[in-house]
Amino acid sequence: QVQLVESGGGPVQAGGSLRLSCAASGRSGSNYSMGWFRQAPGKERDFVITISRSGGNTYYADSVKGRFTIWRDNAKNTVYLQMNSLKPEDTAVYYCAASLFTSSTYLVTTNNYAYWGQGTQVTVSS
Repeated sequence: QVQLVESGGGPVQAGGSLRLSCAASGRSGSNYSMGWFRQAPGKERDFVITISRSGGNTYYADSVKGRFTIWRDNAKNTVYLQMNSLKPEDTAVYYCAASLFTSSTYLVTTNNYAYWGQGTQVTVSS
C-alpha cells in the first residue's frame, strides 16, 4: 500500500506560479512511476505529467509543455510539480498517483495507476 498526500494548491492569478508536492508513505515511492492528473468541474480526469521511478524520464501533456515541470526526491519520497505561467484553464483539482507501469504509453491513463492522493485545488483567476 502507498498513501499519497498532495499539498501546495490554492488561488493564484493568471501568469503566476504554484508548486505542488506529493508525499508518499508506506511502500517506497521509488518503486513507482508517478503522475499528476487534473479534473475540472464536470470534466474527466486528465493526464498532466509523469515521471519515471528514477526521475530520469518525464512526459508532458501538450497543454502544459514549457510551463510545468516535474521532479522527484526519492530520498524524501516526494514528487513535485512546478507550475508556471498559469492560465484560468489550468483551474482544477490536481491529483498525484503512483503506477507500476514504466512506459509513457500506459502512464497517460488513469486506469494504470494503483494509488491516488485526495487531490488539491488549484484556482487560477484572470
